[in-house]
Amino acid sequence: MQYDFLNQFPKRMKHVGRYVLLISNSSQKVIWKQYGFLKADEQMNVIFAVLLYLMEQSLKEENCTMDDIGAYLDNLNMRYFEKNMSYEDCRALGDFLINVVLSNEGRAMYFDGFDFEQRAYQIMHVSYVANRVVYLDSELRRTSYYLTEDGYNLLLSTLEIENNMKLTIHEMIFKMHLEKQSYDKAVDDIKNVFNLLRIQLQKMQEAMNRIRRNALSYSVAEYESVLTENLETIGDTKQKFENYRELVKARERELEEIDFSVRRLDQKEEETLKNLTVIENYLNRTLDEHQKILNSHFDLKSLYAKELEQLSQMSCIRRFSLRNELYEKVLERPDTLRGLAVFLRPLFSNMPEKILNPNKCLKLQKPIRKKEQDDEREQMKFGDEAWMAEEEQRQAEKLARYESSLRFLLGMAVAAENGEISLIEIQEQIGADETAVLIPNVQIFKEIMVELIKGKEIDIRTLKEERKNYISEFSGAFHLNEMLLSISEEMQPEISAVEVYRIEDGRIVIFDQVEDETGGKKSIRCSNVLIRVKQKGTRNGI
Repeated sequence: MQYDFLNQFPKRMKHVGRYVLLISNSSQKVIWKQYGFLKADEQMNVIFAVLLYLMEQSLKEENCTMDDIGAYLDNLNMRYFEKNMSYEDCRALGDFLINVVLSNEGRAMYFDGFDFEQRAYQIMHVSYVANRVVYLDSELRRTSYYLTEDGYNLLLSTLEIENNMKLTIHEMIFKMHLEKQSYDKAVDDIKNVFNLLRIQLQKMQEAMNRIRRNALSYSVAEYESVLTENLETIGDTKQKFENYRELVKARERELEEIDFSVRRLDQKEEETLKNLTVIENYLNRTLDEHQKILNSHFDLKSLYAKELEQLSQMSCIRRFSLRNELYEKVLERPDTLRGLAVFLRPLFSNMPEKILNPNKCLKLQKPIRKKEQDDEREQMKFGDEAWMAEEEQRQAEKLARYESSLRFLLGMAVAAENGEISLIEIQEQIGADETAVLIPNVQIFKEIMVELIKGKEIDIRTLKEERKNYISEFSGAFHLNEMLLSISEEMQPEISAVEVYRIEDGRIVIFDQVEDETGGKKSIRCSNVLIRVKQKGTRNGI
């Protein structure tokens, strides 16, 4: 007879062991009677109340010091337990729960589960809480406690749901409540989903910390289990929750339109809108956690492979004692120092391995022409005055082309009705000769338009004030603000402001046969842009 039901028996026993060790560390302790918790039922309720508080703080990634635990127990005692305990008693009880019941006074806890396939007991380590050092107010050093994977499993196992089904079940319940428009219940569901994703992320981070400390202490079975859970978590979660988010946003927009244009929302509709806002917020956070899990999934694989590779390389390293093999030998025969280079040369003989970085391959490569030109100017600066004069003349000619293009653009806006004109209207009104003035070459026109769109609203008076307060040197490069000041002072009436906005009408402006940087001809396509010029003394002036 095959006893298939005994498969994975140690895994079942580890769930049991978490409760057994907890009860073992708690039972027969006199301190319970000192504070009035006589029955085992009362004691277990207090233990799990503290565990739930630790889980809540861990999920929120907030500090949980002994003072916080003491204050939490004191609050519970005043409101519910009503035992004769002061705050100091509650803090002492919290210290007992953390350091004795949950941490076994700092000693490692193990539980043996019989493996019927291996015909032997399997020793399983159990740990409920861990701690880290935190600094409160940047100076006060305290110990903060948080749940480990075993602590989470201990609490979540009370829901009687397998790990690989928890996320699916909560997601199904959330979807059902959305379809039924039970948004108050859907809020709790999406919070549970977010918490499960956060637990999975923290589980991966804890696994990575264990691998960094000692990769051999992290078994292949544990590694496979984490990767499997990750793949199940990130399988189609992102697309599902993006669809849920769009559904929630659409419902929010409907209620907001009713509130703005039809009538004020009643109390029930306002509550619905509030719940939808909370759901959308948690959906955004859930998608963020999904992305973090995806990134950590690949980080975990890379880290585990790297650590195991380094451990395998250690077996090939031959170690020796510097004192015995070097110092003592030199002291015995000082003349051997002449040949010390022979001893040390192997340390420097190997060439470092070149490593291909895919991130550099996929990174957007920016043109280096400008940098090369700058380097060339630096090299020639002190050696060739004729070349420097020629370079200055070339820069002046280039700036003149910038100025003629910008002057033409502003002139078209000034001549238009109400002092504003769109780029597509300019394209329809000008001919080939004027196009050459507007677009001396693609790079110049592109740089001018980008600077104008970035500036959006440019106040000439503000620029004049800045020019009074700051002294700038002539750099030979194009600066939009300096050129606008120069052009505005020459135009009559004087320009007081320039506004440039992108027009989101979907129309594309096409300029054919314009010159590019190399002197060739090409067609360019750009978005429609509105240019508005305000002049002093006019109706649209400031």
